[in-house]
Amino acid sequence: MESLQALFTSPAAWAALAALVVMEVVLGIDNLIFISILSNKLPEAQRARARRLGIGLALVMRLALLSMIAWLVGLTAPVFDLGWQGDVGPSGNPSFETEFSWKDMILIAGGLFLIWKATKEIHHAVDPAPTGSVFEQGAGQAALSFSSVIVQIILLDLVFSIDSILTAVGMTDNLAVMVIAVLVAVTVMLLAAEPLANFINKNPTVVMLALGFLLMIGAVLIAEGFGVHVPKGYIYAAMAFSTVVEMLNMLSRRARQRSAGASS
Repeated sequence: MESLQALFTSPAAWAALAALVVMEVVLGIDNLIFISILSNKLPEAQRARARRLGIGLALVMRLALLSMIAWLVGLTAPVFDLGWQGDVGPSGNPSFETEFSWKDMILIAGGLFLIWKATKEIHHAVDPAPTGSVFEQGAGQAALSFSSVIVQIILLDLVFSIDSILTAVGMTDNLAVMVIAVLVAVTVMLLAAEPLANFINKNPTVVMLALGFLLMIGAVLIAEGFGVHVPKGYIYAAMAFSTVVEMLNMLSRRARQRSAGASS
């Protein structure tokens, strides 16, 4: 209750809410892109169900982690120390941390999972499966495929949810602000799910761009797990620039197609 009162009476709380909403929406869209990529692998009748389930799980995980903030913050306590100083940086400190907490290990494991998943999807995009894939197989195979996709979505949701809540904890200590930002982000995910999935399905090159983002985010999570902080502003600036370049490429392709259609 006190956090809600602080939100309505404090300009600083409103500023924190605005900044956190933007950050959570960006992280939520990242999460949604990969839910869309995975769900588009299913037969069309199952895609919307998989997306709704994935977004619902993302909300549940984020709210569950918010309810365990004290436990989550406690994950930053060192668990073990390698005892090796490594190379010394310009400041006289080791170039990366040798003390590892549960948070560090979760970030490293999550980053490795994202890199593995992105690499696997890029391989499938470059070397597609032959005719007779799961879409043309029996109902049992399709159900297994749906279960497999949901498991992968759960793992992706978990990685992005931990990153999302750790970001929220680092930006404010007002629980009401965190909850509102998470709810806004998930609402945006719900509204954007169908058009974004359709857009990705119609533009295969966007999938490759998204998988490149996934590789970059995985590398950043691993770096942060080793104590190397990479400002998120740089990451999102690079992603925004790549997105603009891809949009220009798409406009160029459509212009060529119209020109070819007019000349034929």
